[in-house]
Amino acid sequence: MTYRSWAALLFLATMACCWMLGSWAGYRTLEKESLEEAFRYSQLVANELNRYRPIPELMAEHPLLESVLRHPNDALRVLQANEEMKKMAQIVGSSDVYLMDSTGFTIAANNYQQDDSFIGRVFDFRPYFKEAMRTGDTAIYFALGTTSDVRGLYFSHPVKTDRGRILGVIAVKVQVNELESQWLRPEALNHAEMVVLDDEGISFLSSRDAWLYRDFEPSSVSTQPNRRYPGRDLAPVDFQSMGRPLGVSNRSMRIQVENDGIDQQYLSVRMPLPQLDWTLQVMIETRQVVWIRLQFLVAGFVLFLGCFLTWLYLRERYKREAELAQRGVVLERRVAERTADLESSNRKLLEEVRQREDAQTELKETQQELIQAAKLAVLGQMSAGLNHEINQPLTAIQAYARNSRRFLERGDASMVDANLMEITSLCDKMAELTRQFKIFARKSEGPPSSVDLRLPVDAALKIISAQEHSEGVSIDWQRPEHAVMCHGDMIRIEQVLVNLIANAIQAVEGRDEPRIHIDIRERDGRWQCRIRDNGPGLPANSEQVFEPFFTTKSMKQGLGLGLSISRQIVDALGGRLTGHNRSDEAGAEFVVTLSKREAVE
Repeated sequence: MTYRSWAALLFLATMACCWMLGSWAGYRTLEKESLEEAFRYSQLVANELNRYRPIPELMAEHPLLESVLRHPNDALRVLQANEEMKKMAQIVGSSDVYLMDSTGFTIAANNYQQDDSFIGRVFDFRPYFKEAMRTGDTAIYFALGTTSDVRGLYFSHPVKTDRGRILGVIAVKVQVNELESQWLRPEALNHAEMVVLDDEGISFLSSRDAWLYRDFEPSSVSTQPNRRYPGRDLAPVDFQSMGRPLGVSNRSMRIQVENDGIDQQYLSVRMPLPQLDWTLQVMIETRQVVWIRLQFLVAGFVLFLGCFLTWLYLRERYKREAELAQRGVVLERRVAERTADLESSNRKLLEEVRQREDAQTELKETQQELIQAAKLAVLGQMSAGLNHEINQPLTAIQAYARNSRRFLERGDASMVDANLMEITSLCDKMAELTRQFKIFARKSEGPPSSVDLRLPVDAALKIISAQEHSEGVSIDWQRPEHAVMCHGDMIRIEQVLVNLIANAIQAVEGRDEPRIHIDIRERDGRWQCRIRDNGPGLPANSEQVFEPFFTTKSMKQGLGLGLSISRQIVDALGGRLTGHNRSDEAGAEFVVTLSKREAVE
């Protein structure tokens, strides 16, 4: 046989297996759905029974019932019992509540005012009466009302004396419309039907009106008179058993029922209901099985086609393996060449990265050297003032020393001691002045930390006071009383402030009343140190002053790097340096903004 013949036989076998598997899966799915619906409805019935079962027992404990059974001829007590049962029916939501004596004669009922009242009727033939009288416990029964011709569940319980003697029976009737309506809820299957059968196979609840009061077990019909369903012919249902499908349990059966002249096939599943001798029969149409079979056929066709195409692919693949192997060798050689090129490119890139890192490190070092050079330039500009500040104390020291020699010759030790104290004071003043310049000239070391912002302002003012140009300038330093802790570095902040204050002093030269104001304030959770002057102010573009080598001074007063370096220092500390013209009067205002820090104990 050719491979085409084998493929055709295999295709037919696959379709046959898929048809059988689809039938098996379809009927199992129908049975599962039926069991789920049966379980849901059995729980509904159980809840309904549990809801009403204790009610007649509680009613039987009412003392008025025992009293009226003992005195049935007392019209007042009977009237009170009728009214009490009317209230009971309204409370529990039942249709009828009535009281019978030990002979089944109805003494009181909630419908005593209606024409079809139960009062005076005898129900000794009802099983719920007989069962309650026989067992002395609660009895449950389903039947059509002989008076109202309405289906209902009857719950009964004997009324006993304190010694246990049964005086009568109280009965509660509950209509079953809700049990049928629950079957039609949206979550119920549209293609499912339900009947509830009594112990003789008669349907008294049904999702179809045509199947109500029908015989689903013709062989088990009782020969007794039909007192349970009066006026109903109990005709048998025309259905035909078609055997048990493959894959279902013993409780399931496939049946064919004639509905309006059309034969319909169902999968019938029976389940006993709790607490009673009822049987729930759920029937689902088998049309769903046909669709499942078709789905399995489609899946089988797809599977066969996939396997067939896979076989063709493998067959073709084996033919191409040798060709692919050779191509693989060529490809590996090309990959090796490309890999070598990539490795060479990576080495070049790594070398460029290293060179850029070295250049960046060199740039940082150059920037630090530039900052240090700017500081030394500031010191150079202040050297004349420093000489002036030191020269006066030295002249005074010489004078005090000559006077001390004369006083020693005279033996005046007290004047010599006073002169020496003055000399010591002048030396301390010169030492403090030179110490500030030494600190200012030192390079900053270590990372930023907590700094009291008042201290670099104080140090900057001491250095500025040595400038010759600072004479005659009114500097208003509004020093805060408490510590102003910020994130920064003492030396770098001092360098920025020296530069800003020195620029302010140069700006107010030639003014009639040169003034500089320095203060510290809090704004948006940060500290701001403001240096304001009453000079001519900044150019229109205030940001231009922070560009390198931009200056409005002569070459002798600077190169225009001070503000650029100062902004870089403040940015490195996580702060901000801005400058603008004052809004209240003529002059410029520079603001150093730094983050707040907690004080260190």
